[in-house]
Amino acid sequence: MSTELVKKVAEIQSEPLYAALPSFLDIRTSSTDGRGIWAREALSAGATLMALKPHVHVLSTRNLELYCSACTSPAPVTGLKRCTRCRVIWYCSTACQNNDWTMHKPECAAIQRWAANAPSPDVSIPAEPIRCLGRLLWRKQKLRSSSTWAKEVDGLQSHRKDLQPSTYESHTHLAHAVVKYLGLDAPGQLGAYGITTAADLVDLISRFITNSITLTAPSLTPLGVSVSPLVALINHSCDPNAVVVYPRSTSDPSQQEPQMQVVAIKNIAPDQEIFTAYIDTTMPRGHRQAALTTTYNFTCKCSLCSQPDGMDLREAIWCPKNCGGTCPLPTEENTLSRCGKCKAIVSSTDSVLDALRVGQEALQKATSLQLTETAKALQLTTNIIPILTSSKLTPSSHPLLALTRLHQTLLLATLPSTMTQEALDNLILATSSTVAGLSTILTPGHPIRALAIAELGKLLAVDEPSPAPDANNRKFPPSGPARLKAAHDTLVRARSELKVGFGARNDGGEVGREVREMVVRLEKELQVWKQGVKNVMEDTPGLKKRGSGGSK
Repeated sequence: MSTELVKKVAEIQSEPLYAALPSFLDIRTSSTDGRGIWAREALSAGATLMALKPHVHVLSTRNLELYCSACTSPAPVTGLKRCTRCRVIWYCSTACQNNDWTMHKPECAAIQRWAANAPSPDVSIPAEPIRCLGRLLWRKQKLRSSSTWAKEVDGLQSHRKDLQPSTYESHTHLAHAVVKYLGLDAPGQLGAYGITTAADLVDLISRFITNSITLTAPSLTPLGVSVSPLVALINHSCDPNAVVVYPRSTSDPSQQEPQMQVVAIKNIAPDQEIFTAYIDTTMPRGHRQAALTTTYNFTCKCSLCSQPDGMDLREAIWCPKNCGGTCPLPTEENTLSRCGKCKAIVSSTDSVLDALRVGQEALQKATSLQLTETAKALQLTTNIIPILTSSKLTPSSHPLLALTRLHQTLLLATLPSTMTQEALDNLILATSSTVAGLSTILTPGHPIRALAIAELGKLLAVDEPSPAPDANNRKFPPSGPARLKAAHDTLVRARSELKVGFGARNDGGEVGREVREMVVRLEKELQVWKQGVKNVMEDTPGLKKRGSGGSK
């Protein structure tokens, strides 16, 4: 550890910082990962490890008119109230607007000043990193640099000395934008915010980029960005034992929203370190390592990344002999691929490599088009997914899983207002494939997996517009009462996993409570159906006798 970091850790440990850290957790320092958080006692999957409001948070520009900037709740039936001065920030109530005024007062003037100098309407609202850093600095200025709040922010890890050359330009651009947003002419005027040198400014930008956490809805939909120094102490693993969520708890009404919660998704033993994932862990190892190096400047050595080559089901194809085993995906460097179960050799490696190249290109293009040319993106995923499945990629493999998840999103976005049976069934099949892929590589109770299962259950519960006469003869999705039963069973499974991923004490969060209500409704519908069948049997002469086996 560097002398600078040792000095900073000593300074932090001498102050009563991180008051929100519960007594069953401990801040410790390891020789490999620096500071982190450890369990002092045994913790069960589904336990809430921390519940706190971030130091600062802001909504992304596209969500400003859809959610309250203070509590991040969606627009109520009566609509949001807009700040009449900047006309950019919206609130769900007068109470939220008043509570946020201390933070919004300088922000309001900054937004107006930015808009007045914007070269075009497209950039009249500063991006969320600029707005978030502005709130961070205004709060720090108000509380002073000697405050515990400011010391927690200053204690965030900075990678200024290890910045990759590729990040210089983006960091510099963000630094200049923040100076402009604050209404200053040059970085040298930042002294009032505790920034006296260019290095201090680079440190601030580096701390923000490295430690900011995505602000999400209870459904994990990205809403914006947040900063929490305590939660940022948790180190990364591609196979995490905890997650960061915003479940909207009802267990403690005194907690202010947005409430960030760290929830255990595995049983954690005493003296075991807490890990969350900084990135999308459904990606294969090479993609994960690249993302971590670029943004966080470290090489991950977690248990998943340390597995021998060919063991990751994110990069696998089915056995060519159909024995049920899997083979590692071939690569340009190593085209030999052998089934881990029966040792059969994959002979069609060239076609698999071609399919992988086409799939990756299609994923990148469809992702870039999903908001602007949704129909074209859907056509891409529709055409490419069969190519990957015919090359025998498993549902959990990249890029098939990523394309399937995107395909599901696009199908939902283009679902006709007058829903057809075919459109609904196609969406159910895509969601089922997503669940199959995620269930293979994510631990039970992982919120991404739990939400996918819940989505499948909800779709199965939708009334069928025009069920096919022979629908009961197909394996999936079923029709009629069998579909209702499948919906019920899927939602029961989802509820069990949601109570882990979003916290048992939260009853699975907002989504978990919604699923619970659906399960109750479906149980009533199934009971009505069973009673109806019983009544028909009792009212039809001879049917009851034949049904009980009395007639041969």
